[in-house]
Amino acid sequence: MNTAEIISWEPATGAELWRGKRGDVDDVVGRARRAWPAWAAQPLATRMELMRRFANEVRKDAEKLATLISRETGKPLWEARTEVESVINKVEISIRAYAERTAQRRLDNALQGTSAVRHKPHGVMAVLGPYNFPAHLPNGHIVPALIAGNAVVFKPSEKTPATAEALIGCFHRAGISAAVVQLLVGGPEEGQALVGHEGIDGVLFTGSAHAGIAINRRLAARPDKIVALEMGGNNPIVLWDTPKVTDAATLIVQSAFTTAGQRCTAARRLIIKSTMYDAVISEVKRLADRIIVGAPFDEPVPFMGPVIDNQAADGLTESFLYLLSHGGKAIKHLVRPRDDLPFLSPAIIDVTGVKDRPDVELFGPLLQVVRVSDFDEAIAEANNTRFGLSASLVGGGPTEYNRFWANVRAGVINWNRPTNGASSSAPFGGVGLSGNHRPSAYYAADYCAYPVASNEMEQPRAMIGVGLREA
Repeated sequence: MNTAEIISWEPATGAELWRGKRGDVDDVVGRARRAWPAWAAQPLATRMELMRRFANEVRKDAEKLATLISRETGKPLWEARTEVESVINKVEISIRAYAERTAQRRLDNALQGTSAVRHKPHGVMAVLGPYNFPAHLPNGHIVPALIAGNAVVFKPSEKTPATAEALIGCFHRAGISAAVVQLLVGGPEEGQALVGHEGIDGVLFTGSAHAGIAINRRLAARPDKIVALEMGGNNPIVLWDTPKVTDAATLIVQSAFTTAGQRCTAARRLIIKSTMYDAVISEVKRLADRIIVGAPFDEPVPFMGPVIDNQAADGLTESFLYLLSHGGKAIKHLVRPRDDLPFLSPAIIDVTGVKDRPDVELFGPLLQVVRVSDFDEAIAEANNTRFGLSASLVGGGPTEYNRFWANVRAGVINWNRPTNGASSSAPFGGVGLSGNHRPSAYYAADYCAYPVASNEMEQPRAMIGVGLREA
């Protein structure tokens, strides 16, 4: 039911946190279109300075913003603080990236002229953000887009509008026009209207494959609109020969259960060499049993909080039971202490015997285990997905890692590191159902501006040397 208001609820308590009216898409886009030319005409140095002022505004409100993120997402306060730091750090990273990825170039040309390459902004960009990192991930689109000279309309997840409102407030207090960067509160209906609006020049999206495919389909006949999609993954972590069993187990647990498994780069599938199975799985379970699940401000400090809402918790519970009833063997059961709140324990299930395993992104603390006998089988199993965001090899040597890197289809490939925790100083994106070959993070500058080639002379100078009658 499409009500007039959007309400945000605290996952850890069920209490109402925020409510606000749905935005008017036509009004918001119209304001952005009118404001964009003046913003694009500002010197690049001015736009960069305003971004630095934005970072300072976030810095001033860092603890308040982290507390809000924790309340709205349920993630522990320590993790929300790292998200706020990422928002601040994104500014300098984006400034460096813009200078490197869109640098102006001049070359000598014929007749003492010059050739030049410069970049122009697209216009008005729609940014659609997710709920798992409601400040950091949309900020990774917004800051590069504004630096490039675009106006931005930010439509956050309907599950995290309070964080979005606080983030946009920091841009406005920094001196950026309220028409240049705007918040559009709404649900799927407003998101669909924004994507299809004639006044939008591009869509920058982070979220589910289902929503990303719908955006891609909606704009398939509009090559004039730039579309950048980051859509999550069914990510493999492959465990091979290593004497470091405790370290390997720690990397697996970090990959699978950080942020309650609600990271697009989280490990969904542990592919493990049969001879390493008993020792590693025993250690993974022992460590997972020690994980503290709790509310954001609990003492002792929790490792992970609840998932975003009861609907998500219900879906994960159903998925665990489906795998269990189709041949899966529980290593650690999915436990939900209260039916009215979305707290879940970390869960591990061996699905080696499950035929036709669903190739879906189970967005939560649910790790599937597959045993394999050789490395070719491990690579084949890692690629047994339509997604292709993140993959990690734990153990093995340089020979195995070189084979893994060369043959696994993913946009982020790690060795003896978790599948998650990607650097903002590197490109971030995937293939298949994980993205459309427009990586974000350091490469976001590539989709926020387009190159323009020019041949230039200070005075007109030309002649036609063939094909003319004598004067």
